Amino acid sequence: MQFSFKKWLLISLLPLLIIPFSFSFAKECNEGDPTLQQICLDLNELNKSLQMSVDATKPLESELNKLELQISNIQGAINVANNKIKTLEENIFQREVDLEYQNQVLALRVRSYYKKSRQYSPFLIFLASSSAKDLFRELSYRQTAASEDRKIIAKISQEIIDLSEDKETLEKNKISLAASQKKLDKDAEFFRTEVGAAKAFQDQLSTEIAELTAKQQSLLSEKTGTFQTTVGDVPLADDLNSRPDYNPGFSPAFAAFSFGAPHQKGMSQYGAYGRAKSGQSAEQILKAYYGGGIEIRDHDPNAQINVEGYGSYSLEEYAKRIYEMPSSWGDNGGMNALKAQAIAARSYALARGGSICATESCQVFKPDPKGGNWEQAVNETRGKVVYANGGPFSTWYASTSGGYQKSYSSNGYSTPGFWDTSCDNQGCWTGEAWEKKADSPWFYKGWYKSRSGATCGRSHPWLNQEEMADILNAVLVYRSGQGTEHILPIDYVSCFGSSGDPWSINQMKNEANSRGGSFSSVSSASVSYATNGITAKVIFSTNKGSFEVSGEEFKTVFNLRAPGRIALKSKLFNIEYK
Repeated sequence: MQFSFKKWLLISLLPLLIIPFSFSFAKECNEGDPTLQQICLDLNELNKSLQMSVDATKPLESELNKLELQISNIQGAINVANNKIKTLEENIFQREVDLEYQNQVLALRVRSYYKKSRQYSPFLIFLASSSAKDLFRELSYRQTAASEDRKIIAKISQEIIDLSEDKETLEKNKISLAASQKKLDKDAEFFRTEVGAAKAFQDQLSTEIAELTAKQQSLLSEKTGTFQTTVGDVPLADDLNSRPDYNPGFSPAFAAFSFGAPHQKGMSQYGAYGRAKSGQSAEQILKAYYGGGIEIRDHDPNAQINVEGYGSYSLEEYAKRIYEMPSSWGDNGGMNALKAQAIAARSYALARGGSICATESCQVFKPDPKGGNWEQAVNETRGKVVYANGGPFSTWYASTSGGYQKSYSSNGYSTPGFWDTSCDNQGCWTGEAWEKKADSPWFYKGWYKSRSGATCGRSHPWLNQEEMADILNAVLVYRSGQGTEHILPIDYVSCFGSSGDPWSINQMKNEANSRGGSFSSVSSASVSYATNGITAKVIFSTNKGSFEVSGEEFKTVFNLRAPGRIALKSKLFNIEYK
């Protein structure tokens, strides 16, 4: 190997030691309490150490694959060389065995040649010959024998010399390859250890600063996950302050309005109500939401359903105790919606198998039969269940989806994704959405309360210009990846009862300013929608010109930074401006 990993590492890290770091950290730690102040300073140092480690490790990681390939190639070459050495060793051993015999022949040849050279006398041969013919034959024979001895002696001697040289070369190559292997193993181990140590260090730092990001995840969950209720449990009167026609008393004013709420899959209960009022049957409603591939089959009405905390009930007795849709809908043209709900409730329970909970996390169950139109709907659909691929289908449903139903799968069968409108496409959304025609109070709503009614002092979901600009500044900080743990509502501590370190509006503005320039004013907002039922992007007119944010990014940052309990519940949303 022709390079040193230590030298390479030093050269790679040198620029990082010279170039100033471009990231920013919280500059103010005036917490009042000395302990809080020290915690703030410690967090800043942890963040700084983490970023320095990440930046220093990046060049190592970017070269990892190339260097591992080089190591692999060098190791391959060493393996080939070792194989050649092994073959040469075997060859030399065989030659040594052969030369042992040749050495014996050589000794005999040398003695024979020596004797012949000492005893050879042409005059004695002449006297001993009976004729000229015998003389020349004997002379020729002796010359030939002597010449052959010289050749054999020379050949064997050269082989001995060659063997000796090959053995010497072999020993040198073995020593060289052993040294190369040792250096390769040492350098490779150094490289992997350095990267591994850096990663371990980063993991340790990430763990130490994870508390604030964990708070953010909890915040997102709380803001988006509080609306899980079903229409049977919630009064239908809506909060007038959450409507788009509410006057906040200031201008410019901005508010984020959600279309529906999670999870937007399966049957929309308000959509089913709107379809029933238009004359659709229960089967038509079910196939509209779960697709034409389902079947409505008869199932054993005495099949047992085990309800957690209440025991077992027959399928029909269980269905009579489901509180998921207002019975009053049956008096207003929605009887087929109740029937569709009864069939879906049976199917959902059977598809779960085992036990089922009694809350909205599964299906709302109460020990007393609901009676009225609901029990009539259960009786008129006795034993009816949605099947797909030979088994009961897991029939999801929710109150309001906002006009678009997302696809999901169960039993190897997938429901369609579609715009839930009377024209069956996006063209007549929102006006002809079945949920809107059914007057769902959650079809289009600005959320600013928790489920318990907590508002953190906010009486509506509207933001003033400074607060809207603050959200956009938070987007800039979020994109930078630095200081994101400070993207929390400015009233986070008082509103959510948790410790945290949200930046003030001025701090967020200053941090955004170091990331390309902060926003100080917002004059308007426009939204565009994708065909798959989500907000594609939001474009704001600001003091810096047009500023575009993807729908998903805006929803995340908005829910992290918007004050109080103001939140977006759906990826399908609009920004109102007045």
